[in-house]
Amino acid sequence: MGLLQLGGIAMAPKEKYFVALSQVIRVVVLVIFVTILPGCSRSKPEAQTKVPTDAILLTGAGSTFASVIFNRWFAAYHESNPKSIVKYAAVGSGEGVRRFIGNNVAAEERVDFGASDSAMSDAEIERADNNAVMVPITAGCIVLAYNLPGFQGELKLSRRAYSGIFLGEIKQWNDRLIAQANPGVKLPNLTIATVVRQDGSGTTFAFTKNLDAISDRWRNRFGPGTLVDWPGNTMRAKGNEGVAGLIGNSEGAVGYVGYEFARKLGLKTAALENKAGKFVKATDESCRAALTAAEMPENLRAFVPDPKGADSYPIATFSWILLRKKYAPETANALRELFQWCLQDGQLYAPDLGYIQLPASVAEKAAAALNKIETSS
Repeated sequence: MGLLQLGGIAMAPKEKYFVALSQVIRVVVLVIFVTILPGCSRSKPEAQTKVPTDAILLTGAGSTFASVIFNRWFAAYHESNPKSIVKYAAVGSGEGVRRFIGNNVAAEERVDFGASDSAMSDAEIERADNNAVMVPITAGCIVLAYNLPGFQGELKLSRRAYSGIFLGEIKQWNDRLIAQANPGVKLPNLTIATVVRQDGSGTTFAFTKNLDAISDRWRNRFGPGTLVDWPGNTMRAKGNEGVAGLIGNSEGAVGYVGYEFARKLGLKTAALENKAGKFVKATDESCRAALTAAEMPENLRAFVPDPKGADSYPIATFSWILLRKKYAPETANALRELFQWCLQDGQLYAPDLGYIQLPASVAEKAAAALNKIETSS
């Protein structure tokens, strides 16, 4: 029993039992704390936003992946447009889609726009009475952040290794498949704990789209999804921030998270093997390279689950704003002006925050989609 041998100190069986038990308790308490804390904060009544009589309030909900850049955008936009106030709830892509569709949703949860890193499925669009326009608004990479105290060097994970880890088949950090890509590096004899999302998530969708593309075993067992019954030794948290926080506080952990959150907390991230067989870390250049070949269909829903190119980072995604086809005139005008600004001036904020500026061709199509929003009589 590995838990009973600590720091090379021999202990009596009874002492070993209580030391091991105390370790388990600490891990359980940590998981409960990180998992429950976001929920507790949302259980409190939301502060009412005071809107001057000559201003307009726009409400949105969804993606935690895009929330960092949204917060910066909406604050900056309000500074130059004080009569436009945006209130955004980072509740996850799945919940954002639910609130946007609005069926069986409490009045206070209804929103003017949703945000999702998985766009909307055909079934979700149908539930919205086909009254939905998907507009790509930003983009970014999803990294595998890890916590290996004392580990020196740059961790490399092959396609077989990281898919095997999240399939629950690779259980130790010094497993042969991990060691093959890290010659000459001492890997710890430490149990792997994967940190995953417990809420419906576009980040999960983008990551599992990649797993679906690179692993037959994943494709046959799970496929892509916003909510997954993860196998193996998993710890679960809400939102990108919850996942990042749990990784940072859990030795032996590895989890998928938006690059901007890993960078914000100073987490180490792995270099991943791409389609060309090269090990690539997430950077502005490698993430941008992954999206250059994306071809936007008419509905602007495009995924790049396994991008080509030796310089491409393998897990990148667009993030979409969800809008209705018709709004009251004042709301329609305010939404168009806000997101036109995000597609133009707002893109300049992306690199400093860990996001990718949209390719010019994508931004142009997104702006054209905004112009299709009509006013209801």
